[in-house]
Amino acid sequence: MSFGEPNNPYGPPQPAPQQPPAPGYGYPGQPPQQGYGAPQAPGYGQQPYPQYPGDPGFQGGYPGGPVGPFAMPSLARAAQIMLGIVVLAHVIVAGGYAWVLSVWDEKMDEAGVTGTADAEQVADLGKGVIVFLVGLAAVFAILGLILLLQWTKGGNGVRVCAIVYGSFAIVTGIFMIAAWGLGIVLMVVSILLIVFSAKRVTAEWFRRPRY
Repeated sequence: MSFGEPNNPYGPPQPAPQQPPAPGYGYPGQPPQQGYGAPQAPGYGQQPYPQYPGDPGFQGGYPGGPVGPFAMPSLARAAQIMLGIVVLAHVIVAGGYAWVLSVWDEKMDEAGVTGTADAEQVADLGKGVIVFLVGLAAVFAILGLILLLQWTKGGNGVRVCAIVYGSFAIVTGIFMIAAWGLGIVLMVVSILLIVFSAKRVTAEWFRRPRY
């Protein structure tokens, strides 16, 4: 019985047929092949599919704004800065009125508006007006600070309130127009706040989806 016969059970074992490797296994540089005409998903470092505002996966900014996940556009950032300036202006106004209130009695004594009932009544009336203006400026500063803190996480209501806030700030600027030009600056900044907040780009950013 020869060992060279193919059916010999005592012959040397035949080598097992080699199987082709699985696609992609052991070949890190060759991704699995897809069917003809099938769209390929973007790989690492490739440009992702285009996305648009309103798409839950929207990652781009708006024209003129930075790029990032729901990034704040430049006009919305400008409105935020204008809001901060208006808040600071009201803090200065409140501090100025508080200083006037602190020296009110002394100034009334120097001006001779004391000693009679009528003079005292006029002095008290003026002092009451100053107290009212201090409180009003302080309330406006607090309201503006609340809007400023809610700017990046608030909804469209924050934008609408900022427009209304800017409208009232214009009135404050009119009353402060003689105060070393502070009123003029306040009016200009308030108008810019209204314009930037009313822009469509800013409105779309405030209406962005939140998860």
